[in-house]
Amino acid sequence: MSPRKEPLLPPEMAYARWKNANGSSRKGCQSTVRVSHDQQPSYESFVLANGENKVEMEIDTRIPSSAIFTFNKEDHTLGNLIRSRLLQSSHVLFAAYKVPHPLVPKFELRVQTDGEVTPKDAVVAACHELVRDLGILSREFTKEYELRKMVGATQQQQQNGAQDGP
Repeated sequence: MSPRKEPLLPPEMAYARWKNANGSSRKGCQSTVRVSHDQQPSYESFVLANGENKVEMEIDTRIPSSAIFTFNKEDHTLGNLIRSRLLQSSHVLFAAYKVPHPLVPKFELRVQTDGEVTPKDAVVAACHELVRDLGILSREFTKEYELRKMVGATQQQQQNGAQDGP
């Protein structure tokens, strides 16, 4: 009996061997694929780490009255909402965002104002307006849902009454 051989690679590595049509493996045709520890936990894309800020601001010295805001753990949804709200302001000359890499959950928002308000004040005002609008949307949606639920219950009772009738 031969002594037991230790594996050359750690157990978290997966092995794939190329096989001929007859089922025999070819020597020297072995590839390895790492199957664990490659992905970060799913909550990492939206939970801030210790010491990490949600929003960071950097003054852009090349253009007057402009700044670059970095929103951590956010994506296109919030970026497009804030950008579109900023463009509705009469004091904002330019507003755009970009996502540096699709696998990194952050976006950069560049804002330029006319100088009457600071870029920071413009972004804060846009965020307050968005929160107000989303509150209105939520109330209106809930009201409409409850009304349709009541109408549906009334129609159901009428149908049941018609079936039980004479």
